[in-house]
Parts: sequence; C-alpha cells; structure tokens
Amino acid sequence: KIESLEGSGSVTFTFNATTALVTGASSGIGYALATGLAARGVNLIITARRKDRLEALAEQLGEQVTVVPIATDLSSQSGVDDLLTAVQNLSVTVDVLVNCAGLAPHGKFLETTDLDQQALVQLNVLTPTRLIRHFLPNMQSRGFGRILNVCSIAGFHAVPGMAQYGATKAYLLSLTEALSEEIKGSGVAISALCPGVTRTDSVIQAAVEALPDALVLDPDVVAEAGLEALAKGEVVCIPGRLNQAAVTAAQFQPRWLIRSFGGLLAKFGS
Repeated sequence: KIESLEGSGSVTFTFNATTALVTGASSGIGYALATGLAARGVNLIITARRKDRLEALAEQLGEQVTVVPIATDLSSQSGVDDLLTAVQNLSVTVDVLVNCAGLAPHGKFLETTDLDQQALVQLNVLTPTRLIRHFLPNMQSRGFGRILNVCSIAGFHAVPGMAQYGATKAYLLSLTEALSEEIKGSGVAISALCPGVTRTDSVIQAAVEALPDALVLDPDVVAEAGLEALAKGEVVCIPGRLNQAAVTAAQFQPRWLIRSFGGLLAKFGS
C-alpha cells in the first residue's frame, strides 16, 4: 500500500497523528519506533540505507498501516535532498518526525579519518537539524506536530573513546531543549529520547555482553518510553531507572570526575 498515506485508522496517542517519518528505521531503536507507531495506527515513511531491510519492514508493517520505504544515505547532503524530494512527491502531511538515524563510532579522536568525522557530523547533527527546519514550519502553521530526536545519555557528559559521538548527541539534546521553549504554545512538541546502552547494531556486542543485564535495555523498551514521551509532550526522556539515576548523580559531581570515570570505561570497553 503506497498510493497514499492520508486517512489512517484511529490512533491511541493523545493526539491525532496520521503520518510519521522515521529515519534509521531498518534496525535497532528506529525499527522499534516504526513498529510501535504502526501498532498505534500511524502511517509511515521509513528511511535508512539498507533497502532490503526497509522493504522487509514495510512488508511486515504494511498489514497494519500504509508504509512507504525510501532507501537513502542521510550521511550526505544529497541523501537528505533525495529524501525530501521523495516525501514531497508523495503529497502527504508529515505529523510526526522521528530523527533516529545515527552513527556511534568507537575509537580515539585522532584514530578517525576526516571522512568519518564528516559523515558523523552530517548524520548526527546536520541531517536532523535540516529535517526539523523543513517540517517544523508546516507543523506550526497547522497547529499540531510532534518531533522525536533520538539522543543518548552520552549527551549529558564527555565520552572519552567516543568523543565526537558524545558531542553530536550533546548538540541534539541542547537543540531539543531550546526549541521546546521557542515553540511552546504552538501545538508542536519536541522530545529528546536519551537511552543508555541498548542492544543495537551500533553498539559493540562484546562490550554489551560484558555489562550487567540491568544496564542494557532492549530497543523495544527504549522505543516505548520514547513514544510515551512523544504522546505526553515530555521534553527529555531517559529510559531505565539506573540510567536516570546515573544522569541525576552525575549532575552533582565535578566535571573532571565524570571525565575521568568516562576514560576508565573507555579503557574497559576497548
């Protein structure tokens, strides 16, 4: 079903959303978010690089809602251009924007190439910023919309061994919080979903297996927390009580101590 995305069935959210654009939908948290939205009757435009996975997801969720898969690489400006052109050609209204596509490279800053850094900043920073700038004005003019930015608890503090990643998530978290004030009262809400370690393709599996189960969340759990925050219009959502406690405790510690602790974790993870 790809002819039209208008006029889906009832939605169990506390707002009337018919169409959501989900980036990074082929795996992990993005996959779980797309699945959760479909379960709530929201039609989908899903995008990621892996065409085969996108088409498989579209076929799976197409029994519930209308799903349009768009395979493109959002780590380049041309990929974002292609996505926006494809969405425009669908002639649909995007009610919900989910920015989930992202890179989480491991390694010291000087061990990465310029091309790696450019792709990281494009995908984690420039792409979500551009998508927000593109869809937000129409949401405001209609008096309704929801934006979910998938950030990380890494956005709250420095992350040695993943310096660029943490910096990009700090940007997206700060942007989300600032925009939530700028658009207050417009009928549009923006939320930052800040998970901790999650069982996804972007996390080194060996490091995940070395952690206690209580510290690692499944993508489905993270996605449900994000969708609940999206429905309620919560600005910052940190899934998991241990993650919440860790972020809260870190706020009362000197920054040098948090940096040092992060450095120890980086050595352990390597």
